[in-house]
Amino acid sequence: MFDLIIKRTGNAKDDLLSGLTVALALVPEAIAFSFVAGVSPLVGLYAAFIVGLIAAVAGGRPGMISGATGAMAVAMVTLVGAYGIEYLFATVVVTGIIQIAAGVFKLGRFIRLIPHSVMLGFVNGLAIVILLSQFSAFKVANEVGEKVWMSGSMLWITLGLAVLTMIIIHFLPRLTKVVPSTLAAIIVISFVVIGFNIPTPTVGDLASIKGSLPSFHLPQVPFTFETLLIVLPTAFILAAIGLIESLMTMNLIDEITETRGKGNRECVGQGVANLTCGFFGAMGGCAMIGQSMINIRSGGRGRLSGIAAALSLLFFILFASALIEQIPIAALTGVMFMVVIGTFEWSSFRIISKIPKSDAFVIIVVSAVTVATDNLALAVFFGVIIAALVFAWENARQIRIEVKNTGSGSKEYDLHGPLFFGSTSHFQDIFNPSEDPDDVIVDFIHSRVWDHSGLEAIKTLTERYAKAGKKLHLRHLSPECRKLLQNAASIIEVNLVEDPHYQVANFGKGRSGE
Repeated sequence: MFDLIIKRTGNAKDDLLSGLTVALALVPEAIAFSFVAGVSPLVGLYAAFIVGLIAAVAGGRPGMISGATGAMAVAMVTLVGAYGIEYLFATVVVTGIIQIAAGVFKLGRFIRLIPHSVMLGFVNGLAIVILLSQFSAFKVANEVGEKVWMSGSMLWITLGLAVLTMIIIHFLPRLTKVVPSTLAAIIVISFVVIGFNIPTPTVGDLASIKGSLPSFHLPQVPFTFETLLIVLPTAFILAAIGLIESLMTMNLIDEITETRGKGNRECVGQGVANLTCGFFGAMGGCAMIGQSMINIRSGGRGRLSGIAAALSLLFFILFASALIEQIPIAALTGVMFMVVIGTFEWSSFRIISKIPKSDAFVIIVVSAVTVATDNLALAVFFGVIIAALVFAWENARQIRIEVKNTGSGSKEYDLHGPLFFGSTSHFQDIFNPSEDPDDVIVDFIHSRVWDHSGLEAIKTLTERYAKAGKKLHLRHLSPECRKLLQNAASIIEVNLVEDPHYQVANFGKGRSGE
């Protein structure tokens, strides 16, 4: 990754200032995602506050920022358009319950099954999505309300302010680290625009952010089984998107900060946050990789940074909306451009020709799907499926046999490689009972039975030799295999010293603390 992240421990000052910086960047994002979902801007701002605060307190990854996100907003559009916002609130409640259940049943551990190639594709695709989303800052409404590209002096002014923001962020840390360079850049550019009365779009041009405290609101929907059938499909989609984005973001921050978050606790924290959103008129959300990167870059490491971001956002809504609405969009765009530079895995270009072609293909596919659909969960799903199929195919080709003819007239097959669903067909083709002698030995000392398909293949093989009237000996099977192959007990040779000890399809236990 492009070295814009400083690996250092946090402190209260860094967390507070970083949280303030993140809060400024959260405002236009929350407003934009509200428009995407088809709800009021305050519904998105409330979600950014509630999800951000609760996830920071109860989640499993200190320093990670959560709020309303575009991927979840896209999944809400159809439901809001068909049934209205009250059904959205009910859906977010169910989403929270599903996510809490995922944490309670320790499903967060499965994020470890995501290959590094998928992670690279996810990060690169997301960086491109963030980059493309910032181009909207260079559009303005025409006379009929349509968004058109800027031209002339306004375009150059906006572009210049964004570049100036990037320059300040990059070079200020060389002079001082007292104030996060991102926060300093936003403040400087805002003063320049206001002081010189420079004509450029501001946060206030998007929507007003002034509001009151979110209040308890029971979703106004019929509490019937029919309602559950309406909200449940969308709730599962939102829960999956939220957890995948949050856990992937957690893994990325783990790598950057050289620390380790707790996946199952993060599932519960996100679930509690979304459950609360549904009862307080908010649209729900999950971890935000862009804002999380801003936080880490600005020195935010502890839970206080996320708490400070959420409380600062609430302060803006209640008391400082007039000031925040004067912040130039160009300054926030410059901040996000720096996030893109820091997020993209530039090393991908260097290693793409050196890694296996299958991994390179996965990186490209995940990146492309992320950009094409703006659905990170779908992109990760595609990547994991492709990687799993490649893994199965490669391992299926590893199985081989060494044939030995013993002096007593028996024939011995020494099996090498894993026996699982991908290799069972080749395993069966190796043997020809009609041509083998009356006494055959299959030795599993160099093999391992991975799943039930492997057991079924062994069972089928014993039946083939039995029908041919020949005796088959199975040597060095694990205790579990012997137990599951009870009907073949008479032909299994047991060696308590040499026989392997493992369980079929045993994936082990999760990390301590999850």
